[in-house]
Amino acid sequence: MILAIESSCDDSSVAIMKASDFSLVHYEKISQEKEHAKYGGVVPELAARLHTAALPAVILRAKEHFKSLKAIAVTNEPGLSVSLLPGIVAAKALATALNLPLISVNHLVGHIYSLFLSEQIKLPLGVLLVSGGHTMILDISESGVISVLGATSDDSFGESFDKSAKMLGLGYPGGPQIQNLALKGDDRAYDFSLPLKGTKRLEYSFSGLKNQVRLACLELENSRIPSKNSRIPSENSRIPSDNSRIPSKNSRIPSQQKANIAASFERVACLHIIDRLKLAFSSQKWARFGVVGGASANLRLRGMLESLCASYDCELLFAPLEYCSDNAVMIARAAVAKYHNKDFCQNLEMHPRSSLENLKII
Repeated sequence: MILAIESSCDDSSVAIMKASDFSLVHYEKISQEKEHAKYGGVVPELAARLHTAALPAVILRAKEHFKSLKAIAVTNEPGLSVSLLPGIVAAKALATALNLPLISVNHLVGHIYSLFLSEQIKLPLGVLLVSGGHTMILDISESGVISVLGATSDDSFGESFDKSAKMLGLGYPGGPQIQNLALKGDDRAYDFSLPLKGTKRLEYSFSGLKNQVRLACLELENSRIPSKNSRIPSENSRIPSDNSRIPSKNSRIPSQQKANIAASFERVACLHIIDRLKLAFSSQKWARFGVVGGASANLRLRGMLESLCASYDCELLFAPLEYCSDNAVMIARAAVAKYHNKDFCQNLEMHPRSSLENLKII
């Protein structure tokens, strides 16, 4: 069995998986969402303290399986440095105490393996990774070499949801909040412009769309509620420098207008994902395409992706909803592959800003 630890952001998680058949023996995850919600996002120093308190207890609750372990795995890249460190320290201590080898796992590679938690990985494969920290299109060759075809130049897909939710006075995390509120709104009420429309650059950009949400919120807070056909400030509108032009936390925006903004934002954000993917599909001949990351749980995005892949006669793969967000099960699955390849780590180091480019899936 392999014990895996995940602590790259704000979830403390431990999983134990059998190396022979990928069966999950033990799994626990402690979320920090409630602690960070009052601040509207993850506070690194708070995350570090919570990991330091939670991980030893979570690991000890798996103690009955220690005698069957063959290796200890841990996420060492990428992520918040103050969050990665408690997991790495715990993994080193446990490996030393049990005299077991260490396996380092790239968090993003773990997300890719979330598509194949109980089976062998199937390559070649196209992948869309959408999370709070990353938005990228990947091509994985038959030999497992990863190529980054496109990524975001500013905010990630998930981050744009979090920030838009904050401007609307909603809770954290923003993805579920926006999705639920959007169900009550008119997604055509605001004619937000599609980012990078008409360009041939295979990249994402959500900062302009986020700014359009900000300006719409400000206009409503100032009691200038636009009609459905009102002109909405473009994504290139000048951003005021004074703080008075930032939407307040206790927004005066009417609830229906909030729902309309949420629905309009969600529609255009998902359209942006699909618009750029069409460029990728025009040059790639994928037989199967996987979607991973916490933001892949968005139901509107899933529906659009199903239509896209159907039009290209491409098999669409999703990670199970319970394993879309950060978790130790996907880290354990990636570690099992490295274990069979005897890819152990002699000098475990932390790499908060590592890249997937030219990394190889085993």
